[in-house]
Amino acid sequence: MSSLRKWSVGGALIRHADGLVLVSNRRRDRSVEWTPPGGVIDQGETLLEGLAREVREETGLVVGSWAQRCYTVTVDAPDMGWQLTVEAWEAAQVDGEVVIDDPDGIVEQVRHATGAEAATLLQASPPWVHSPVGEWLAGEVADNYHFVLRGAERRHGRIERLA
Repeated sequence: MSSLRKWSVGGALIRHADGLVLVSNRRRDRSVEWTPPGGVIDQGETLLEGLAREVREETGLVVGSWAQRCYTVTVDAPDMGWQLTVEAWEAAQVDGEVVIDDPDGIVEQVRHATGAEAATLLQASPPWVHSPVGEWLAGEVADNYHFVLRGAERRHGRIERLA
């Protein structure tokens, strides 16, 4: 029996006028998902160190300080043997110019999206991304979100929101 793979991920909520900064991610199956910048936290990094690194790599923007943790998302995928935990933090101070230098080669575009554009773009992302981000933009965010993904493939699995 294989052990459960666990990922710790940071997500950056960077306000831009009435919207936020989003990145387009090209997935392995060639689909595109728009998400806030962020990614897997490397061994030896704190969550905020790793999140600042991910923002810099994916957008070229430098986060000088963080305002607050906005919410946490847990996704359990028992049929695929993994669990994802995401902490989403709002950036307080951001500088720099947009430059994509993603070593993973996933990010294809950075966009300062209005609230309405963000809501539309986020619909192509999984519910564990678009639900909390959309609720955060609307000022109705919960502290914790919990999803279960059932099935052998992420793209075709059944996603259930538990909390």
